[in-house]
Amino acid sequence: MKHILIIGATSAIAESTAKIFAQRGDRLYLLARNYERLSSLAEDLRIRGGASVGYSRLDVNNFDAHEEILTTAFAALGKIDVALITHGTLPDQKTCETDFNTALAELNANAISTVSLLTHLAKKLERQKNGTIAVITSVAGERGRQSNYVYGAAKGMVSVFLQGLRNRLHRSGVNVLDIKPGFVDTPMTARFDKGLLWSEPETIATGIVRALDMEKSMVYLPWFWKYIMLIIKSIPERIFKRLAL
Repeated sequence: MKHILIIGATSAIAESTAKIFAQRGDRLYLLARNYERLSSLAEDLRIRGGASVGYSRLDVNNFDAHEEILTTAFAALGKIDVALITHGTLPDQKTCETDFNTALAELNANAISTVSLLTHLAKKLERQKNGTIAVITSVAGERGRQSNYVYGAAKGMVSVFLQGLRNRLHRSGVNVLDIKPGFVDTPMTARFDKGLLWSEPETIATGIVRALDMEKSMVYLPWFWKYIMLIIKSIPERIFKRLAL
């Protein structure tokens, strides 16, 4: 039985992942902004077999609340085997291009809030001397594209932060996992036309649990995005900047 903290627990991917943990009989503590949805999800996870399911409301953009709420979660679980950060927003790129305040809000939601949470989590797991910190980033963070470079910049920042954190925490026995999904069919992407490269949240959740069990440092989900991004990153800049991506 593992002790698992999920931040952003009401996202589609987080819910699907939490259901797998519950079916295994793990202990869970959930953090998200919508208290009613948290309550409903917690009840569902108990029915599915979760050994215990606690929850608290958290607005990730309230940075001052991070340390206290994480202390509460640690106390409720007793220890943390996995801390999974899943929250995020999908900004309107065009608005971000002309309104810095909008861009700043999106960077705070998708990057700075995660850095704050990671800073507090790292201190706790470093003292614990074991466990895994896992964060959902995105393949969008691997190369800036005109269609979503504000979102990509935020996710890229988190990925680089995770690289350094992984290097720091390795000697303490703490693993750091960067989860890089491609296109996922969730409420956040409802306005997009879907095609062959799109995946369901349940597929991503299965991949997340497998990567955690294998103590991986990074995983592309589904697997084929590793090769798609290898091709995209290999395109020379003089050509890439002419592409409408």
